[in-house]
Amino acid sequence: MRHAMFPMAKKLFFFGMAFPFVCTSVSAQVITLEPIDVTATRVEKNLAEIPSAVTSIGRDDIQLGTEQLGLDESLDSVPGLFLMNRYNFAQDLRASIRGFGARAAFGIRGIKVIVDGIPETLPDGQGSVDGIDIGSAEQITVIRGPASSLYGNASGGAIIVESERGPPEPFAEIRSSGGGYGLQKHQFKFGGQTGDLNYLVNVSDTRTDGYRDHSEAENRQFNTRLEYDLSEDTTIVATMHHTDQPVANDPGGINAASVEANRRQARDRNLFFNTGEALKQDRLGVMLRTQLAEGHSLQTRVHHINRDFDASLPLSGNGIVKFGRSVLGAGAQYTWESSIGGKPNRLLVGLDFDMQDDDRFRFQNQEGGIAGDRVLDQNEEVTSLGVFLQNETSLTDRSELTLGLRYDEVEYDVTDHYITSSNGDDSGSITFDQISPMVGLGFALTENVRLYSNISSGFETPTTTELANPNGGGFDQSLEAQESTNYEVGIKSLSGRHRYEVALFSIDVKNELIPYELESQQGRTFYRNAGESSRKGIELAYATRLGHGFEFSSALTWSDFEFERFSSANGDAFDGKLIPGIPEHLLHLEISWFGKNGHYFTWDANVAGSLYADNANQTKVDSYTVSNLRLGLEKLVGNWEISPFFGVNNLFDEEYNSNVRINAFGSRYYEPAPERNIYGGIAVRRIFGR
Repeated sequence: MRHAMFPMAKKLFFFGMAFPFVCTSVSAQVITLEPIDVTATRVEKNLAEIPSAVTSIGRDDIQLGTEQLGLDESLDSVPGLFLMNRYNFAQDLRASIRGFGARAAFGIRGIKVIVDGIPETLPDGQGSVDGIDIGSAEQITVIRGPASSLYGNASGGAIIVESERGPPEPFAEIRSSGGGYGLQKHQFKFGGQTGDLNYLVNVSDTRTDGYRDHSEAENRQFNTRLEYDLSEDTTIVATMHHTDQPVANDPGGINAASVEANRRQARDRNLFFNTGEALKQDRLGVMLRTQLAEGHSLQTRVHHINRDFDASLPLSGNGIVKFGRSVLGAGAQYTWESSIGGKPNRLLVGLDFDMQDDDRFRFQNQEGGIAGDRVLDQNEEVTSLGVFLQNETSLTDRSELTLGLRYDEVEYDVTDHYITSSNGDDSGSITFDQISPMVGLGFALTENVRLYSNISSGFETPTTTELANPNGGGFDQSLEAQESTNYEVGIKSLSGRHRYEVALFSIDVKNELIPYELESQQGRTFYRNAGESSRKGIELAYATRLGHGFEFSSALTWSDFEFERFSSANGDAFDGKLIPGIPEHLLHLEISWFGKNGHYFTWDANVAGSLYADNANQTKVDSYTVSNLRLGLEKLVGNWEISPFFGVNNLFDEEYNSNVRINAFGSRYYEPAPERNIYGGIAVRRIFGR
């Protein structure tokens, strides 16, 4: 099946390219697409005027008729972004932007995740999306390429999520859905505007049995956003989020023979050790925006995150992991809008300060995931300080120069509390610091078409997990921070009838962090630095709104990511090998229709080229094409809005892998994805005040 489907991708591509012109020929109606403003550059700016590759996704693409299980449901349309692992809730969604993040054994690495102005990425660079409430997300913005001059550590790219604001008319909504493999999701959302207070609250409960054996999961979330105008010039925004995930089982990776025998099976050791995780997390953030005077504004933030985590890994010696985490953060940014030589100029100066405190324990793992003797007890502290500035100045009426600079210092301290006669004191500290410059130039070719170029930089420190010492406690002192320099040119037109963008980039990377496993600790991932690597690619996107309610969008990515200089610890040379875990080609096609009576449907196809599962490029994972369909109705009856919806995932029943575990020991690379499955549900909204 999987081999038969890839030729289909070529047909889909040519069909997709022809579709807009076919629809245009029968349409007499031309619809203009409005410009989009985003805060990706830490200040509000028109998307087309940013001299880098930035994509914005709106509420309908995120919420309308979707399962709302993973960000990939809406972000597959972003060129240069590759998403895997939606169906293993214990490992979290894996995301990579231009290859940054592909190394992650779990969660998100190398990409800054920000929710409502609050970093969801920790000071050490580790990020996750289990604290993102998709059911109340209004906008998701993706920065493609290194952005450390703005966001510091782990900014090979950025995913920025903004929650909904309450509408002018208060409402209350119940949404209930179910689907294949025991999926149940129930939500209750309400919001509105009362005087100077804007509010929105969403509560959700998600349960699934999972496609594979031992992949059950439960997740409960509470998310609220409150915005209050203290005066005409000052606004305070408070966000609160709670996640309770009591069950998230991990079926593990299996080898090709096991996939062929039974693709739904779990790895035997994962069953024996009852692998998986349970977590609780609370996030509270407060932002204050104030207009100091004409052209002068100040924005400050404070936030606190608590996380309790328990996990069982498929190994006996130290397979039970427990930690309690506390994160405190604060930041401020000052903006001065003025003119130089009669031309507009905007200066941004800011400071970020974040502290992470983990009490981490490991225990021997016994049958059933029962904790045995303690083998590790240490406190890990990470302190991150960043100072940045950015200046945007108009050189002429048609050109703008952007200069950015940031200095970061990230300090790791570990205090060993497990010291015995046979286990010495592994306490220690590591400090990384980095200066990250950026220069960007934008030029308006016409009113709607802009050229841009930029040179930007990024750096990624190893996370506390990646600093794990394969020889015992403490940190692996041999690891260095990964550094990257991005060279990019592009053209984009993001208003008018058609939207399109083309980006060409070349990235030089030093000390690339590469995962590996040891035979003695199978199922646990460690890291080493590669010497140098290079990444070259082209990203294209096109979207148009056609007559008769039709919309079309497409995204194409071609990439060539390879090791320039890299040898393993045992002397194996991988120079010239492709970096594993990243497909050379990605294609997304999407056709949507919105009828005048509230009916809608969306069909999409996602094509991923082949990729390698190991550094030596000995194991090649086949390409695949996955197609999905969703349809529904939004019907307003008096003060009630009724919205039934239905969807089919993997429409043509493609056999593919939802995740590939890079360099897994024993060739256990594969996590098979679900077969064709359906879901459906209904949302009922009551609108008040009419």
